[in-house]
Amino acid sequence: MKIKSFASAFIAATLSVLALTGCNNASKPAEKTVIKVGATSTPHGEILEYIKEDLAEQGYDLQITIYDDYVLPNKALADGELDANYFQHTPYLDSYNKSNGTDLVSAASIHYEPFGLYGNGVDSVKNVAAGASIVIPADDSNETRALLLLAQEGLITLPEGANAVDGVTTLDIVDDHGFKISTVKADTVAAQFNNSDKGSLAVINGNYALAAGLNAKEALAVEDASGSAAQTYANIIAVRKGEESSDKINALIKALKTDNVKKYIDETYKGAVIAIF
Repeated sequence: MKIKSFASAFIAATLSVLALTGCNNASKPAEKTVIKVGATSTPHGEILEYIKEDLAEQGYDLQITIYDDYVLPNKALADGELDANYFQHTPYLDSYNKSNGTDLVSAASIHYEPFGLYGNGVDSVKNVAAGASIVIPADDSNETRALLLLAQEGLITLPEGANAVDGVTTLDIVDDHGFKISTVKADTVAAQFNNSDKGSLAVINGNYALAAGLNAKEALAVEDASGSAAQTYANIIAVRKGEESSDKINALIKALKTDNVKKYIDETYKGAVIAIF
């Protein structure tokens, strides 16, 4: 009887332990799939933070690494340290690939940061005075975008077929309509505008306008979302070639391209950042 009682007790204890182990295993949450994305802080990192919870509900752990330059995020992606990055437009990515022998590609366009035309004491384009001074950024794509915006508003005339991909400079202006156009470093345009005379104009990058406290909704004009510049310089999700349709990247893009994200961008950046999906 004692042997039977001991055996029964042993079996009962074993079953209890197994049951407890089973319960523990059943209650243990499934491990989330990690998505590592590199970004600059504003607005890219902030937009990514906004979708973290959404991705978590879908079983993904979005891990964001913030960079303060435009070289390391692509290097980290090419080296396999990241699954994607979000900070650049396609022309910059193409230039990086060419210079570094990498093969990174765009998986999706998310937003663009429109160039804005700002007036010191000027309330509309039609009220710009004859001979007014207009300051624009001088470097590469920034100069092109500024000139295309001025042409969009009829303030200058550019050659027929001028576009963002091929680029233009002040030397290409067919007719400046009497305006005094000067070029300076992109990161100094906002400061020069703040110290300009009444009636002066400036074309300012979206990110520099944001940093200078300028409200893009108060700009006299911004780049048309359907125009060449906005489409060409849209900020993208970049990945290694061949991984554009991976489960991770599909989940990331799906989480970004929602009405909620579009609303967040609109309410947070007030026209300085515009969703392009």
